[in-house]
Amino acid sequence: MTTPIVDGASDRPGTGEARPASPVPAVELRGITKRFGSVVACDRVDLTVERGEIHGLLGQNGAGKSTLMKILLGLITPDAGQIVINGHPVVVKDPLAAAAIGVAMVHQHFSVIPALTVWENVTLGETGRLDPRRAAREVEEIGARYGLDVDPQARVADLTTGQRQRVEIVKCLRRNPDILILDEPTSVLTLAESQDLFRVLRRVVQDEGRAVVLISHKLDEILHATDRVTIMRNGAVVSRVTTGETDARSLAREMVGREVSLRTQAAALGLISEAESAARVGAAGDPGERADVVLRVVDAHVRGPDGRRLLDGLSLDVRRGEILGLAGVEGNGQATLGQLLSSLVELEAGHVEVAGRRVACGRPGAMARAGVAVIPEDRHDSGCVLDMSVAENLVLDHLDAVSSRVLVNPRRMREHAAALIERFEIKTPSPDVPMRSLSGGNQQRVLLARELSRSPRVLVALQPTHGLDVGAIEYMTNQIRAAAERGVGVLLVSTELEEVLALSHRVAVIHGGRIMGVLPRAEADLERIGMMMGGRPL
Repeated sequence: MTTPIVDGASDRPGTGEARPASPVPAVELRGITKRFGSVVACDRVDLTVERGEIHGLLGQNGAGKSTLMKILLGLITPDAGQIVINGHPVVVKDPLAAAAIGVAMVHQHFSVIPALTVWENVTLGETGRLDPRRAAREVEEIGARYGLDVDPQARVADLTTGQRQRVEIVKCLRRNPDILILDEPTSVLTLAESQDLFRVLRRVVQDEGRAVVLISHKLDEILHATDRVTIMRNGAVVSRVTTGETDARSLAREMVGREVSLRTQAAALGLISEAESAARVGAAGDPGERADVVLRVVDAHVRGPDGRRLLDGLSLDVRRGEILGLAGVEGNGQATLGQLLSSLVELEAGHVEVAGRRVACGRPGAMARAGVAVIPEDRHDSGCVLDMSVAENLVLDHLDAVSSRVLVNPRRMREHAAALIERFEIKTPSPDVPMRSLSGGNQQRVLLARELSRSPRVLVALQPTHGLDVGAIEYMTNQIRAAAERGVGVLLVSTELEEVLALSHRVAVIHGGRIMGVLPRAEADLERIGMMMGGRPL
């Protein structure tokens, strides 16, 4: 039975003060186990984090990384195991208890409230009398000290995603944590913002003796930012290494559980260096500039319900047989472009052409009839119906293939499903089982099979590998390449720059609802791409 620390924060130094050297680790997790039904999310996990280090927690999606850290933060109660902070066993019942003993977390998805100002978000949840001027001054002081400058009076809704990430970190640092946990922190940052973040982290741990846990599935990020690495697979720790004594190949092997090709799986492993190297070599099967344009978006303007511009004069071309990768920080119009090409929004101005013919935007089914297939960004939200069968999901948007005039023919639907299940290697006990019983990777295969079975002219793949493990990512990327080789024009929309560089013949960059520039793959330069992602035109 662990013993809680009641007053764990009373003798901790103030923000910015150096922590005294300690002979004991900042954090020890001993034998942590957590089950969700029959799934073992954490299986007797041991983790030690020292003061003055950035400790990488590496693993594929679903490896148990986030669950383990949520246990440390008090968001999840473990079934077994012990938490030890600074040599003292503790019980962490909730995030307030975690904060009292110096643990804070910057989550992958922002917890800021857009309608409030920066200083209001930073102080949200604090008790006692609040002095707005003092709070704003403290935000400025913390920002200046750590290189996280942000206007305390600015409304969060008006900030860029990188600035919002700064607000999250300032909010954590103001609470003076001894232990800072960052969950996939660079997923919404440009390259320059990511580099700035890691410089700040290094300063925090070296100058003040804090401990940082960096959760990531990206090998490049782990190799460049951490001191030591703990690798998890299927809920268990499989390896512990000193970062300076390992390399990408070894980390990949431990993370996946087998030997992998760094060049072919650069996107899945988060190896931007390998992806950039492959981009310089150029892509086999590049259709070149003479290929027919199968998708053309011309000066597209779309406003949201609040009047905000979501697409602001966006124009792009996709050629027959090419993969055009669209890179950019999340929230810069990618979702709206996907909705436009799914016939879900109307244009305020501009137009869309498929194979040289204009398509009526916003008219249900118009894009699909013109030959545009879409793998949606969120398969559960708009890609499938989880309570319907696999067979039903495979014909959701084209019942004509399995119906006789008005009625669906169950035998034809089952035969159609069986053929696609075999062709796309979908692992399912039967076409009749509900979609929700399939793994995430197999659900994505169902969507891919449904869209490609219509022999489209254009495939729009929106974040097609999000939430998938390395094996499923490898399958999806191979299918996207194969579709382009068959002459399909592919628009690949991804916030993972590694994925864009590894797959694309050309790279376009989106910012603020418009295209900042387009680069041939062989000329894809990280510095230029990073500048465009930050809003500077080519």
